[in-house]
Amino acid sequence: MAGVMLTGSVSRTLLSVSGAILIRGTNRCYRTAIRRTAAALTSGGAAFLLGLPALSCLGYEAYRRVQSSAVVRALQKEEVLEQADYLYSCAETEKLYQLLLQYKDSDDAEFLWRLARASRDVSLLPNMEAERKKQLTYEAFEYAKKALERDNKCFAAHKWYAVCLSDVGDWEGTKVKIGNSVIIRAHLEEAIELNPRDATSLHILGYWCFAFAELPWYQRKVAAIIFASPPTSTYEEALEFFLKAEEVDPNFYSKNLLMLGKTYMAMNDKQKALLWLTKAKEYPAHTEEDKEVHKEAVDLLKKLG
Repeated sequence: MAGVMLTGSVSRTLLSVSGAILIRGTNRCYRTAIRRTAAALTSGGAAFLLGLPALSCLGYEAYRRVQSSAVVRALQKEEVLEQADYLYSCAETEKLYQLLLQYKDSDDAEFLWRLARASRDVSLLPNMEAERKKQLTYEAFEYAKKALERDNKCFAAHKWYAVCLSDVGDWEGTKVKIGNSVIIRAHLEEAIELNPRDATSLHILGYWCFAFAELPWYQRKVAAIIFASPPTSTYEEALEFFLKAEEVDPNFYSKNLLMLGKTYMAMNDKQKALLWLTKAKEYPAHTEEDKEVHKEAVDLLKKLG
């Protein structure tokens, strides 16, 4: 996959012209959902997840103990975030977007970066009308920008700002996409510095490196016009990030397995390419993207013989 900005639906290269980054590690999401649901069952949050009145299970005396407005707001925030993360783990894209849209005027980065992600995910739904897709893309970027302004120590705000900035470049042309590439990398590096164990940030930065390692000559010429020293990378650098992502969260994402295989192919290491492409092929296909990964892995394995 060649291209110039971050991938989209994670079926395109980080810097390609079409597509978008979905970034959902299927197995990890299921595990997260189970952990969060279990926590909710023991904390009273389950009532909210099941659509029941949030305070109904607390009882009158419990309600009196938390009737301070600040505490109630804190409880409501945690309950909404629990429900949002649960919906995300279940790929309930539209429901999640509608839930978080109620908090679009919030000053809380935790709501805002999730809304940026949800807006983006809605824009990637099949058969999305082009103008609506564009509107959602720019909305997502504004939410991510606001999240970062509210809390520049939030790793997820940096991550989704980088992703959404890349998406905006899809509508503004190759020159803008390449021009934003340094900013995108800087925010991904900041996200990793703030949370070194976030596998998706590592994966996306790996994509960035892979894309620039295989950047076509004509796009390199565009980059040379924009920068005195154009951004560059290598397959070795991309490999480092993909391997680190796998180290901190093994088997978290089918696309990371695929990219490990493709990177080893680019480095002419057939044995390791076969290993990772086989893992990508055998990854349980929970999503449409997993199915696409499976198909690409099968095709690449045939090429390798």
